[in-house]
Amino acid sequence: MWSPDSNLIRLAGGAAASLLAAAFLVPLSAHANDRKPESDTASPIKHVIIIVGENRTFDHVFGAYQPPHGETVSNLLSKGIINADGTPGPNFALAQQYKANVTGSAKYTISPSSKTLYATLPPPNTGSAPTSASDTNPPPLATLAVAAELEGDALPKTALAFLTTGATGLPNGVIDTRIPNVNNLPNGAFQLSPSLGYDEYANSPVHRFYQMWQQVDCDASHASADNPSGCLLDLFPWVEVSVGAGSNGAPQPAGFNDETTREGATAMGFYNVNIGDVPYFTALANRYAISDNYHQPVMGGTGANSIMIGAADAFYFTDAGGSPASPPTNEIENPDPQSGTNNYYTQDGYSGGSYSNCSDPTAPGVAAVIDYLKSINSHPNPNCAASTYYLLNNYNPGFNGDGTVNQSPFTIPPSPVRTIADSLLAHDISWKYYGEGWNSFVTTPKTSVYCNICNPFLYETAIMTNEAVRTAHLKDTTDLYADISSGDLPAVSFVKPGGLLDGHPASSKFNLFEAFTQKIVESVHRNPTLWADTAIIITVDEGGGYYDSGYIQPVDFFGDGTRIPLIVVSPFSRGGHVEHAYYDHASLVKFINRNWKLSPITGRSRDNLPNPTASPENPYVPVNGPAIGDLFEMFDFDHDKL
Repeated sequence: MWSPDSNLIRLAGGAAASLLAAAFLVPLSAHANDRKPESDTASPIKHVIIIVGENRTFDHVFGAYQPPHGETVSNLLSKGIINADGTPGPNFALAQQYKANVTGSAKYTISPSSKTLYATLPPPNTGSAPTSASDTNPPPLATLAVAAELEGDALPKTALAFLTTGATGLPNGVIDTRIPNVNNLPNGAFQLSPSLGYDEYANSPVHRFYQMWQQVDCDASHASADNPSGCLLDLFPWVEVSVGAGSNGAPQPAGFNDETTREGATAMGFYNVNIGDVPYFTALANRYAISDNYHQPVMGGTGANSIMIGAADAFYFTDAGGSPASPPTNEIENPDPQSGTNNYYTQDGYSGGSYSNCSDPTAPGVAAVIDYLKSINSHPNPNCAASTYYLLNNYNPGFNGDGTVNQSPFTIPPSPVRTIADSLLAHDISWKYYGEGWNSFVTTPKTSVYCNICNPFLYETAIMTNEAVRTAHLKDTTDLYADISSGDLPAVSFVKPGGLLDGHPASSKFNLFEAFTQKIVESVHRNPTLWADTAIIITVDEGGGYYDSGYIQPVDFFGDGTRIPLIVVSPFSRGGHVEHAYYDHASLVKFINRNWKLSPITGRSRDNLPNPTASPENPYVPVNGPAIGDLFEMFDFDHDKL
């Protein structure tokens, strides 16, 4: 049995992975047979725990991963883009990036025709990464005592020190000189560690909707049998430096250059598991099962992708009666370039542009995506209802934690769209959403670490206006540990760490998300009866704008986007297996549906899509697309491992 106070979580140490791998070889108890109605499942899994971190692509985390013998993986290393030590590999040019020129164009494009190769990458920038430690304005925290006070319940004791380390020591918004040769980086993916170490805070790339469609550069003329979407994945830095996180409707700043957006080529950085980065998740991957074909479902950021976790669909702007309506003009996206600029959007940004009526081909930005979808062989349905403005990026949910309507600016109105919570409630299947900081969010939201845009149920009228449902099902992570200990865990659990521990670049570190996850996994292990029929699914909300080399399947107007990590920890997950079936966040819903014998949430939600079939020659590309798997391939239910 693992000990939460062990020294196995020295996440910056190279020897940690081998030590952690040995710790997984624990005896398992007999299976529990409590025959509640919700125990009538299609598999031996009676409890699923879905843990969601933040903002990392598969290659950013596992680009150098080498799987166990007999398994294969698609990543930077296997493609020869890098060598095992992180240096450029024989096929380094596969990740080369271009700068484009759309100056003089009046319309947004997702695949510019005028492109030239970068000679060297634009220098990565520190952005908003924390410069120094502070107990009043973290991260990081200045003292271990304050770290213990704030996060002692959420982390193993040996991981608390990570909350006090990793400040850049550099100003915000300058070239990040921690990266060797930063002003002359070869054109491709570059390794961060050890110079910009795994335990250090780093910048966050742009991760917004229309920006990501441009970054992945999709054009049917580039389609092939191996890449039928024709997405070249070659404009990541250009979009970072040409528009970044958006204009908020303001004109382009004077003296605009490659560092003005405070990003540079941040998107091209990756960690290397072969030198000790990501040790805990690497150990989990080696012992259990990992997917190298799991995707963020929406181009863009946290809000829209978190909504997909709950609804397998997008939410839209509504009037007071819950019907589709038009949002304020300044909240409507317009990615058309401002006159005389090279791709500086007209109206886009955290307080300027987050909705599009994608049923209207004359709306700014829409035609570029819709025309592309029509041009590829799979002809995916855009799935855009008439006269409906969908949320594409981050706005506050329609409700506060106490059930009152959120009246703050840049808030999507209360949503009438059904979620998986409604399906579970209708069939008397227990569920909870455990968000770190929920209790303080309800009482003092301005000082809470709670991520409100991450909770898909906080947007929904049917959940938030029902006090009994709200009280019973929206919980803090302190309740999670209590429920695990008592064995009262619901059938379906969604778990979200707070802002300091979620692994989001600049505001958190990925080793903190590893540590948060480790405490949960070890807590389940300490309850053998619970462990025997539980699946712990570990992923992130989206890729955070980092580069990834994997195939992208166009599913509808909203995405898919880049690959993101997914690990399944269970007595039934295959030891060290790397699964290649195509998945996205709708797969979480499809797993719940199949396991608990539920119908799709609505007639249009993505859980209606078929499971993928693929040719033996290319298991990554569904030949029946658009198609999304249900995660059952991540398990081995044919053998009793108990």
